[in-house]
Amino acid sequence: MTAEEFLAERTVGRLRQRKVINLCRSYDYLSMGYYCSLLAEARGDRVTPSVETILDLQHKTSDATALASLNRLIGGLLEVPRSVNSLSFHVFFGYIEDPELADLARHSFELFRCPLLEIGLERVEGAEGWKIEQLVALDPRDVDPARNVVFLDALERFTRRTWRPALAQSAPRMDLAILHDPRDPLPPSNPLALQNFVRVGRAMNINVELIEKRDFSRLTQFDALFIRETTAVDHHTFKFAKKATAEGMPVMDDPNSILRCTNKAFLSELLHGNGVATPRTRLVSRRTLPKLEDGMTYPVVLKVPDGSFSRNVKKAANWKQFEDIALAMFKESEIILTQEFMYTDFDWRVGILAGEPLFVARYFMSRNHWQILKHGADGKHEEGRTEAVAVGDAPKRVLEAAIRCAELVGDGLYGVDLKENTSGVYVIKINDNPNIDAGMEDAILEDDLYRKILDHFLRLYEAPHRGTIATGQGRQVITSNIALPPIPRGAVAGHTTVALASHG
Repeated sequence: MTAEEFLAERTVGRLRQRKVINLCRSYDYLSMGYYCSLLAEARGDRVTPSVETILDLQHKTSDATALASLNRLIGGLLEVPRSVNSLSFHVFFGYIEDPELADLARHSFELFRCPLLEIGLERVEGAEGWKIEQLVALDPRDVDPARNVVFLDALERFTRRTWRPALAQSAPRMDLAILHDPRDPLPPSNPLALQNFVRVGRAMNINVELIEKRDFSRLTQFDALFIRETTAVDHHTFKFAKKATAEGMPVMDDPNSILRCTNKAFLSELLHGNGVATPRTRLVSRRTLPKLEDGMTYPVVLKVPDGSFSRNVKKAANWKQFEDIALAMFKESEIILTQEFMYTDFDWRVGILAGEPLFVARYFMSRNHWQILKHGADGKHEEGRTEAVAVGDAPKRVLEAAIRCAELVGDGLYGVDLKENTSGVYVIKINDNPNIDAGMEDAILEDDLYRKILDHFLRLYEAPHRGTIATGQGRQVITSNIALPPIPRGAVAGHTTVALASHG
């Protein structure tokens, strides 16, 4: 669309949030390009670049720490003559042909989400290296026509769409990104489960795409995010969750759930403060450690608060073992937890979605071990068997305890682990990204399990946009006030369309 067409359109009652790429020739304050991004945000669209990015680049308020991190990525340039003290290059959607500058180009787009960016470098006096002198939005008219194909390739990489004039095709109801790590030996969802999400999504007219850490710059091209990696606060999963939340995208796990569930100290205080039955737990520091010698009942379990999949969880049978384990754990965390050892043949796991039970399973202890997962010194692990149970067949008191605990954390997707014995039901922990593995947690519901989760995302996504569907809903839009490069012949159309035009 031209900028004028975009500004003049009426959007009342549009169902679907659009992704808008603003390629106007200038983003100056109160210019046509500035208003395109400003009104896109007002209409609830997700626009690249945002008004915040425009103002940062316009006022040259680039964060010094961000620029320093980019300077460390400047590679190559060894063949540039010493007589050359400055140079510049163009980056399209974080892409550049030179592989030695690829990291710099990608990270510059992650920090300053401007589609066309000119990066100026200057030599560092008295050194062999270079530093960034300026980052400015690039006027599309200044792109060398010989690089038109490079531009189009970068656009296709960013949107995962091939752009050419085509008859409008029906757009999916939602684009869902699933963040995963194919190299993780203990992922929250195995490969078949991930493919089930893709397959069931296709049947629901939901486009599900598996993404990885390297796809952070493309995150805003999706409508929602489902994190299927083991989460942590000091980890890229938290960065993805915060970015999605800032963009108004439905996300599981949300940042608050990650903060609350990945730290056992927080959960211990939360559960205790709300009267939830748990094994007897206390927080221990180096200073309080000596006071425990005469007051412990063994065996006892020690935990580093920030851990997952039974990592950093040890059992002590006497004070010497307790002290040795605690001192080793203090190297990782200034606070550790001790918890009453409570053996059962299996743990209950109740999956809770938006406050309602989604699935129930029994997790049996690993063979000849006191935990579900047994980690070996060689890095390998053994896992006890999983037995799915119909929600209606699970003990009522187990379900009630799980629902109550999940409500204390949020309204997303949680896995509540509990132990049941003759004295009652005890909550062990609340997981923010519970396992959903094919052949295990889905054994009862099968495809309905994936359908329920996808339908939850769809309801969250469509809720702010419900109303009469307007013309053009479900499209990706490029606004421009110049002629764009011609689209190559023979390209295959994707499920979205774009109108390209100019006003001369």
